[in-house]
Amino acid sequence: MKKVLCAILLLSVAAFFTGCATVSSPLAGMIYTDVKAPGPVSNASGSSKVGKATATSILGLFAMGDASIKTAAQSAGIKIIQHVDYYSTSILGLYSTFTVEVYGE
Repeated sequence: MKKVLCAILLLSVAAFFTGCATVSSPLAGMIYTDVKAPGPVSNASGSSKVGKATATSILGLFAMGDASIKTAAQSAGIKIIQHVDYYSTSILGLYSTFTVEVYGE
């Protein structure tokens, strides 16, 4: 019985430390995720400027960054947004990034 309890405890601790750096994505791979997805679109024409904003998560314990549309637009001086794309990457649930790309004028 002690061996069974020790095995359960060991598996629980291992599961806790396997990493939980998940990222928003229309699809997710257990080992690796690298997905591009569309975002909002407006009636504005032309997209000569591109702005990016990224947020990062490490082990699901530390998350930092500002991946907002506003920050991405400000980074390129975009006043009129034409469309937005999202990129998500995750490696083994240990390291994840979420990037917003804003196109416009």
